[in-house]
Amino acid sequence: MPAALLMASLALAGCQSIGPDSITGSIGSDAVAPNSPAALQRYTEDLGQRYDSQPDNKSVAMAYARALRASQRYDQAVAVAQRLAAKYPKDMQVLGAYGKALAEAGHLRQAETVLPEAHTPEEPNWSILSAQGTVEDQLGDHDQAQAYYRAALKIVPNQPEVLSNLGLSYALSKQLPLAEDTLRLAAAQPGADSRVRQNLALVLSLQGKFDAAQTVAQQDLAPVDAAEDVASIKQMIAQSDTWNQIRDLDKPQRTAALAHRPRHYAKVEKATPQNLHPTQIGSAD
Repeated sequence: MPAALLMASLALAGCQSIGPDSITGSIGSDAVAPNSPAALQRYTEDLGQRYDSQPDNKSVAMAYARALRASQRYDQAVAVAQRLAAKYPKDMQVLGAYGKALAEAGHLRQAETVLPEAHTPEEPNWSILSAQGTVEDQLGDHDQAQAYYRAALKIVPNQPEVLSNLGLSYALSKQLPLAEDTLRLAAAQPGADSRVRQNLALVLSLQGKFDAAQTVAQQDLAPVDAAEDVASIKQMIAQSDTWNQIRDLDKPQRTAALAHRPRHYAKVEKATPQNLHPTQIGSAD
């Protein structure tokens, strides 16, 4: 159902650090995984061999865990990150990677415990804050999630991935106009990628703005593919009355919602939509 699409977007947003196709460069804890599937597979296999011969090498293990996450091999990424965290229990970079791997694997309560140890109130990490927000959204506490996203945005104003997560959180808490405004702001940022635009297209579709959604989707897809994607979302909406309920609830609040533009990061009321079942995450480790 549409709610599952929102949560799937949240579960993937920004945890992975994807960069240029290169498997021959130096391997470090900040190494990035290739974009293309074939190059990513070769890169991961190469790192796996290095990891097998050097399991206690922090840089290799961190890069391997990131590659596994990029490959959606989440449980294996958790195992690698967990072993590393046991060896470096006070290393915040390691704990951040471990917490994000846990979140992506669906171990939300464990992630909720580990992620706060990956930074401090004195030196907060915006990427960890965003990851904490996605965990809370998946657990259904949208108010707390939005507080984490706003805290991240104080460190990196208008960061597109964080804005995108905030927009999805607004959608989950039945504030579709505010979700659209936030996602439009995210999509307008220079660093916005296709995932941000896909999330905007999704929220537009949830409001019945299918032509606008298709226009947004066509920025990354061929027209026929964009049309097919929007048609699929439209079909899912038609098969569920959840979003009709959301729109009905939202109408009386539309004027008030539009008054709170995302750049103000206004406090929102608690919302616990019973029909939404949260199942995206932060940027670099």
